[in-house]
Amino acid sequence: MGLSAAEKELLAAMQDGLPLVPAPYAAIAARLGCSEDEVLRRLDAMARDGTIRRFGVIVRHRALGYRANAMVVWDVPDTHVGEAGRRLAVLPFVTLCYRRPRRPPAWRYNLFTMIHGRDRATVETQVEEAAQAAGIGEAAREIVFSRRCFKQRGARYGAG
Repeated sequence: MGLSAAEKELLAAMQDGLPLVPAPYAAIAARLGCSEDEVLRRLDAMARDGTIRRFGVIVRHRALGYRANAMVVWDVPDTHVGEAGRRLAVLPFVTLCYRRPRRPPAWRYNLFTMIHGRDRATVETQVEEAAQAAGIGEAAREIVFSRRCFKQRGARYGAG
């Protein structure tokens, strides 16, 4: 990446997350000695040129009391996977939804969703609700519950 010193400094200031204050971009701008508008302009430019591909929130589910976290993998007919994915993605308890290629014969699944619940029974009920809402109630699926919690963090840019 051919980043300017200002862009590198901005990315370094943001890679540990936005400050939890009413005006997080203004707080970052104050740290960098520039205006909030300048921070927003740089971020917009980096998003447009592909330096930043996504910008999102990392929620630490366990800290919020969600102890049953499951990746649900679905074997959905390829002709229906787009529509099923759109229906799943809008459900309030689905936090991730994406398509991946099948890897036969070992892996038949092509649609992945993440569901977080306070307990396993809740997640299992939500999986059934999701299947019905997406019209994939008969689709083969597996629920893979997390056993460990790994450190969650955003992208790292450059050394350090």
